Amino acid sequence: MLRRTLTGGLLALPALRARAQGSYPERPIQMIVAYPPGGGTDIAARTLATFMERELRQPVVVINRAGAGGEIGFGELARARPDGYTIGFINTPNIVTMPIERRTQYAVDQIAPIANIVDDPGGFFVLRDSPHRTLADLVAFARANPEAVTYATTGIGSDDHLAGLAFERAAGIRMTHVPYAGAAQTRNALLTRQVTVGSMNMSEGLPDVQQGVARALGQMAERRWEGMPDVPTFREQGFDVIQGSMRGVGAPAGVPAPILERLAEALRRIVENPEFRAQAAQQALPLRYLGPAAFRAELVEMRTGFERLWAAHPWKE
Repeated sequence: MLRRTLTGGLLALPALRARAQGSYPERPIQMIVAYPPGGGTDIAARTLATFMERELRQPVVVINRAGAGGEIGFGELARARPDGYTIGFINTPNIVTMPIERRTQYAVDQIAPIANIVDDPGGFFVLRDSPHRTLADLVAFARANPEAVTYATTGIGSDDHLAGLAFERAAGIRMTHVPYAGAAQTRNALLTRQVTVGSMNMSEGLPDVQQGVARALGQMAERRWEGMPDVPTFREQGFDVIQGSMRGVGAPAGVPAPILERLAEALRRIVENPEFRAQAAQQALPLRYLGPAAFRAELVEMRTGFERLWAAHPWKE
């Protein structure tokens, strides 16, 4: 009798675990954002959290843990209990490049990708009256005047900076990098004629283009973003540069697969939701959903590429 009881109990354990995971979530979820309140990442995360609450029927509380370029928040996410009740908004290339540049509080493998939501391509912007009408114009000038082209970015090692380095290699030119503390300062540097080019995400340069004060020379995407369908890609203009900033959701490594799948499916439905898509369009967020496997594969490929770049050309200045 005792043996039958023990055997029955052991056989019941997987079913109990499945039921426990099947009822997830049973309490509020924390979403760590590794950047300050009010920024583009924070606003996007809070918009997403609102829709997640509807899908998961539990509050999703955004917790800002800013500092060290995102390292503090990513580190807290990596150290959290992998039970599905702590997730985080993760940004590229920062989450991938920081452990390459220095010793960090986390490793990329300590964070399990759940789903990517936004893929905001990089772009080059000039003033409306700039003599550079195309990337070819810019390259011709840069070849004749090495280092005379100045380009503003959101900082050393940012996606904007790495985009500039990639373009220099692709075009065989040398430009002068001018780092700033954020997108607002980058835009201001361009608008006040402190620099030749603003290297920014397409969503960041869109308002100035819409107001008629700036032009986009090209977007670093595989295909044109619907928010700027008239702007050709770098590849269309003969420069093989794909660069940008992905923003998605991750969890501490080790989160049970059923919970990971539950979250990924909820996020997929949100990205397909017309109401969410309308709000994303208002925020100029280029959407690109990737599930756990595809998101992980993209991060691994990105890390490999940046490791090779760092070995050949460290981007610290």
